[in-house]
Amino acid sequence: MDATLASYKPQLVKFQSLIALILLCIGISLMSDKFLTVDNTWNVMRQISVNICISVGMTLVVLTAGIDLSVGSVLAFCGAVTAGLLKYGIELPSNDLFIGFTILGAVVAGLITGVLLGLFNGWAITKFKVPPFVATLAMLTVARGFTMLWTKGFPISDLGDRFAYIGTGWFLGVPLPVWISGLVVIAAVIITQKTALGRYIYAIGGNEQASRLSGININKVKLMVYGIAGLLAAVGGIMVTSRLDSAQPNAGMSYELDSIAAVVIGGTSLSGGRGTIMGTVLGAIIIGVLNNGLVLLNVSPFWQQVVKGAVILLAVIIDKANAKND
Repeated sequence: MDATLASYKPQLVKFQSLIALILLCIGISLMSDKFLTVDNTWNVMRQISVNICISVGMTLVVLTAGIDLSVGSVLAFCGAVTAGLLKYGIELPSNDLFIGFTILGAVVAGLITGVLLGLFNGWAITKFKVPPFVATLAMLTVARGFTMLWTKGFPISDLGDRFAYIGTGWFLGVPLPVWISGLVVIAAVIITQKTALGRYIYAIGGNEQASRLSGININKVKLMVYGIAGLLAAVGGIMVTSRLDSAQPNAGMSYELDSIAAVVIGGTSLSGGRGTIMGTVLGAIIIGVLNNGLVLLNVSPFWQQVVKGAVILLAVIIDKANAKND
């Protein structure tokens, strides 16, 4: 009997996130008849699209044994930059000059902002050997401050129907944010499984010293990884701003919590070197379903935070237990 259980254990570990998702869906559907409806399903998919984008970037960072606590603030600032440029442009009264922005121009500016903030994180970590936790914690505060300065503490709203299409539109019967997050996932899977960069990311997370001795440019890879994380946080920020038709100064609060939760629930080791993009996608779906289920069941927002924190702790404990048994 014990031998039979032992033979099935690797499969159970491999599919533990999927099993957890199925059990979660069954439990919520039994307690709420609103859960398994078409409208609610699309609502959940639209909501988790943002977390999927952020979590994919977080996964790449965690695979290198790093962490990025700034994604929520970077999301807010990039969304605010996009909205501000789209609505107000740039005025230079001293030169009697006004620069207006199209939707594409404003979006590109927001994406570039995310990349630059991510690269700054990577630069601080690689150039000055600042621990990723400290460097990104500092960026969390800096980017939030920039958001407040840019917006002056007030929302930037009424951005137009064409911009709103990014976050609320449909394409071929599927919400556009789902398409965007799907493309992000496909690109990330290709990077991690089919490119040298992907192999380097796993190698650095597995053993940084051995990777350095084998000739891998550690600093370059980390710069690229944190730059990608900043870019994907900006993608999430643009989708959130578009969906709300407003850039909120406090947007992205606790998003880093949800993204880290998705990563660890999806099976990526916080020690680095082990994990998959698709595991993170599954983790993001679990977090999205959990959030949606708690709302449908009228659970207090304060208890929602308690539950999510407990889920993260449980996922890390399971990860450590699996690592010891490997």
